[in-house]
Amino acid sequence: MRFVADESVDAQTVGQLRADGHDVLYVAEASPSLPDEDVLDRTRAGKAVLVTADKDFGELVFRLGRVTHGVILVRLRGSSPAKKAAAVSEAVRAHGDEMRHAFTVISPGMVRIRRNL
Repeated sequence: MRFVADESVDAQTVGQLRADGHDVLYVAEASPSLPDEDVLDRTRAGKAVLVTADKDFGELVFRLGRVTHGVILVRLRGSSPAKKAAAVSEAVRAHGDEMRHAFTVISPGMVRIRRNL
């Protein structure tokens, strides 16, 4: 899969997704401080799913109707970077195809997928 990882995502999560064979553009490496709208533009241009820990993207997608190829919101506050990386990796492995054009929330012990963005 193709992903754009927002700056709010731990580098360890990005590294794990890359190790799993995914194509990941990491905003912190490519364009630090890129505005959220521009991050979404990158996901659209690259037909990529956004990985973020920033709830503001939910507002952009749902309230403001911004088009996206999918969003994965990582809600694992307090977990170590290694646990976050493992949880995201496992969720993508188990539900990757369902995450395209969907809003996915990964929280402790749960993956919720809302389809039809």
